[in-house]
Amino acid sequence: MRKNLVLYLFIFSLLFTIFIYVNDKKILDSRDETIKELKSEVERLEFENDSLAEENEGTAYFSLLDNEDAMSYFENRGIEAATIAETIENELISQNKVDNDNAFVPFAGMEGSMRINKIKILNHKWIIADFTDGKYWGEVFFTYEVDEKGKLNLTAEKSFLYPVN
Repeated sequence: MRKNLVLYLFIFSLLFTIFIYVNDKKILDSRDETIKELKSEVERLEFENDSLAEENEGTAYFSLLDNEDAMSYFENRGIEAATIAETIENELISQNKVDNDNAFVPFAGMEGSMRINKIKILNHKWIIADFTDGKYWGEVFFTYEVDEKGKLNLTAEKSFLYPVN
């Protein structure tokens, strides 16, 4: 009887060991597959990130805060470029009133008040802005100067409305 008990225990432990081995193998294979999928996803996202970084590098070329020469222009005059950028944005956006057109937009609103939506400060002299009244939209090109007292002078040089389809 004792021999049979030892034999049964041996067979049981052998079966239990095989069961654990097979179960752990499935778990490890599943994790390996997940790791491979995640690695391929990481590679895809890294490639996408690199592509977007290259694209962003191209669009950031015309930007006050990414243009060393434009920033040096202001720094040589003792003015912080980031402060000028904030001042310009505040000046243009502050003219967006509820019932009136923005004074810097050279077109009167036809379906509502014209408001400036986006502003891109190209360098130490030029700005481009997007405006709309809800139906009609366009862009305006500004030149600007900052005098010795830090006063901002904006001049709308060119503008246009997109045709409505």
